[in-house]
Amino acid sequence: MSPRSASVNEELRRRSRERLLQAAVELVSERGYEATTLGDIADRAGSARGLVSYYFPGKRRLVQSAVHRLMHRTLEEALEREPRTRDGRERMARAIDAILGLARDRPLLMRQHMAGLLQSEGFVPCPEQRRLAELLRDTVARDGSRDVDADYPMLRALLMGAVYAALVPGAPMPVPVLRAELFKRYRIGWEQGVPPDASAASDGTCDTDLSRFFATGAAPEYGRDGQSK
Repeated sequence: MSPRSASVNEELRRRSRERLLQAAVELVSERGYEATTLGDIADRAGSARGLVSYYFPGKRRLVQSAVHRLMHRTLEEALEREPRTRDGRERMARAIDAILGLARDRPLLMRQHMAGLLQSEGFVPCPEQRRLAELLRDTVARDGSRDVDADYPMLRALLMGAVYAALVPGAPMPVPVLRAELFKRYRIGWEQGVPPDASAASDGTCDTDLSRFFATGAAPEYGRDGQSK
C-alpha cells in the first residue's frame, strides 16, 4: 500500500487537533478544569493519548487554545450573521454581546479560562488567540479608531474585566449592567447588537452542540494509492 500523501497527512493532523480542541471545551464545560484529564480529552476526541502532547505542551495550553477557538468562532459568527453590516458601531455592539454571552452561557468554562490566565504561564499566544485578536482589532478599526494599537488592547482589557466581573463567585455583576457600561463607553445604542431581552434565556442553558466551531469534517477514505477519494 502506498504511503499517504503529505496533503492527506496534514488534513488528518488538522482534524485530530480540532477534535482535541472540541473535546477540551466540552469536558471543561461539563466537569471543570481540575476534574478533566488529558486522558479524558484524548478519549472524548477518539485520539491516541500521545497525540495530545504532540500538539500541545500541556493541559493548560490545550484548554486555553480551545477556549480561544470558541471565543473567536463565536465572535466571527456574531459579526457575520445576517443582516450583515459594515457599520462599525453595530459590529462593536455584536462583539461585546458575543463575549459577554459566553460569560453568561458558559460560566464554568469561562471562569476556568480566566483563572488560567492568572497562572504563572499567563496569556500564551496561539493560532486561536491570534485570530481572536485579528477580529477584535478589525472591530476597533471599523469603529473609527485613529490608534488601533492603543485602542485594541483597551477593548481587550475591558472585555476581560467584564467577563471577570460577571463570574466572580459570590458577587457576580449582572451581564446587562456590564453591557450598559461598555455600551456607554463606546457610545452604542442599547438596541444595537443583541439586547438582553432579545437573547437566549440566561438560566444556564445554552447550545451544547459545538461542532460548528470545530470544523473536523468527515474522515477521508483512501484509495490504493494513498490518496483521499
